[in-house]
Amino acid sequence: MTDPPKAWDAELVGKWLERRLAAARHDQAAADRRGYEAQDDYDKAAAEEWVCRALQSPDCTGDQVALARRIKELIGQDDYRATGIYDDIRFERHVRGHLRKLAKMTKANEGFEKTLRYQ
Repeated sequence: MTDPPKAWDAELVGKWLERRLAAARHDQAAADRRGYEAQDDYDKAAAEEWVCRALQSPDCTGDQVALARRIKELIGQDDYRATGIYDDIRFERHVRGHLRKLAKMTKANEGFEKTLRYQ
């Protein structure tokens, strides 16, 4: 038997984005303290922060279709502007990776309940 699809929980999605944003900031600070060898980790965390910030608006997270549409728009962008990153190409690759992950989560409407720091 198939389970009925879960209802979209905008509050849960918003909370997930907030927690991932806080975790990304923490990861950036930790990578910054480690220095040169952690530049990729810094760029990856900065990319996750950028994605979470771009998707945090209530009109975006309030509806599953609206969030999917916004993610698709962001994936279609040519470049992503951010300051303080080490490698633009690597940063953009990480942004697109995070957006693809979120697109899958949004389409399936699952994974947003995982609010622990490490995923």
